[in-house]
Order: sequence, then structure tokens, then C-alpha cells
Amino acid sequence: MNAPPKDKLLELRPDTFETIRKIYNFHEPGRMKEAVKILDDWVKKQTHFRKKNFNAVYLETTIIACKGSLERSKTQLDKICTYRTLLPDFFGKFNVKKDVGNLYEIVIPVMLPKLTPDHYRVFLIKINDHPFESSQFIDYYKYGVVAGDYLKLHDYPNGFLVIADFRGLNIMDFVTKLNPIEIRQALAIYMEGYGMRLKGIHILTASKFVDALVSILKQVLSEKLSKRIVVHKSVESLYDVTPKEILPIEYGGEERSINKILETWLELLSSKEHLDYLEEISKATTDEACRQLDKFNENYIGMPGTFRVLNVD
Repeated sequence: MNAPPKDKLLELRPDTFETIRKIYNFHEPGRMKEAVKILDDWVKKQTHFRKKNFNAVYLETTIIACKGSLERSKTQLDKICTYRTLLPDFFGKFNVKKDVGNLYEIVIPVMLPKLTPDHYRVFLIKINDHPFESSQFIDYYKYGVVAGDYLKLHDYPNGFLVIADFRGLNIMDFVTKLNPIEIRQALAIYMEGYGMRLKGIHILTASKFVDALVSILKQVLSEKLSKRIVVHKSVESLYDVTPKEILPIEYGGEERSINKILETWLELLSSKEHLDYLEEISKATTDEACRQLDKFNENYIGMPGTFRVLNVD
């Protein structure tokens, strides 16, 4: 692409596009176009790919998510297509406004409109004190997949910063309903399939039981990411992580309320344009009969159940 993507909600800083391209050595004219063509040519040669034509913007944001590495980009594309095939319960033409029951009474998950000064997108998750069933986690994971497909075409960050607000929630009740295998599968999809690189995971709570939650997260995250988990007992300490002006007003910030952001976000994710795209991208699966068996064993053995050989990073 010759210009940064424009969106009704997600904003880039004036220098984001040029800065990130320069970080990964794609600032010279024609370099990114050449890289996208190489990746596109590679896709067309993959006999086990059922979809051979990916949007050029999708390919470019994949390259950026992989820090400019074409080899890592090939691996990421292979993984997202494989996950669509082997973990179909997480994917599909999922309408985030109609197919989620009372999900947003339980959790409010939004990408904040503005980037941090170092070009990271903040993913804010507010978990409410509302009764829920463990089976509802799959709706949340599906929501994450729908958002992931949207971001591949509409955003250009240098990575993500997660803020999870657990204040007022019974953390022990929440923890007992978590399924570590599902969490690991979902994280593999987001991070290995969509290239969601995390700068940090910031948990907001004063609960003395937060260690139980952190312990579960450390079971499903790599050692490197586990060290990026930070617990905050007050909103004020979040200001050391992200500027106040990009946070919603409920967090002492200058951005619109979290519910207003959610309304706009859901409109975008459930638009006809995006639902049509979800139907099209759902074809990006694999025909495992056409894949070299040694390559599958090397990268995916054990994936459907335990993910024992996959390291979410």
C-alpha cells in the first residue's frame, strides 16, 4: 500500500506508517511492494492452501507483524490457514452483535482509538461482575478472531498492549471456569496466526487472589511473555504504561467512554462489508492431504489438544 489504512475508529499517529516501515527497513520506495509480491508468489505455490489470493494489505500487515521477515510471514500464513482447518469452532461468519448472547454484560473488549507514542495499539478488556458460564468463553474467543481479521486490513501498529480490568470481579470464581487448553488454542490463533505481538499484559485489580490468575496465564504463555505480566492495584499506575489522553473517561482519560467505543467497534465488526470479508477469508484453510507429512509433524503435532510443542510468544 502507498498510504496508511484509514478507519472510522482506529487512528494512527501522523508518523506511524513511515516510522514502522523504517523500523523494519521498508522505507525505501518499492521495497514493501517487492516483499508483498514475493509472499504472494509463495502463497500461490502452496499446494495445501485452499485460498491462493490474499489481499495485498493483509500480506503487508503480516510482514510488519513478523518484523519484516518473509520466512516468518510464510509460517504465520501457514499457521492461520491450518488453525482454520483444525480448530473450526473458533472461526466462521460470526456476527458480534447478534451471535453472542449477553457477552457484553460480562466483558467489554475494545481496541482503543489512539496509539501510544511508540505506536502500540491498546486492547482494553473490562470484565464485569456478572454471572456467566464457562461455555461462554468460546464466544469471546470467536469475537477475538473476528477482530483479528478486521485488524489485518484496517490497522498498522507496532504491536499491542493489553489492559485487563478485573476490579470488583470474584477472581477465584473466574479462574475456576477457565479452560487452559482453550486459552492456549485461542492465544496460538491470535499470536501465531494473526501476529499479535504483545508489549505487555497489565492486570488491574486489588484482589489478593490475583496470583491464581497470573499462575494460569504463566502456564499458557512463554517465559518471555510471562515476565511482561504486570499487576496494577490502581488506575493511576496505568498512566506509567499509557498516556491518560488515550484512555476512556472511566479511567481518568480524555477518550470517549468505553461503552461508546464498544458501540462503534461492534458496528464496524458486524458491518456487511466485514461479514462478507469473513465469508471470503473463511476459505483460507488447508488441504492436509496435500501437505508434506514431515512439515506438519514438525510444526503442528499435538496441536488440536494440548499444543505441547507450540510456544505462544
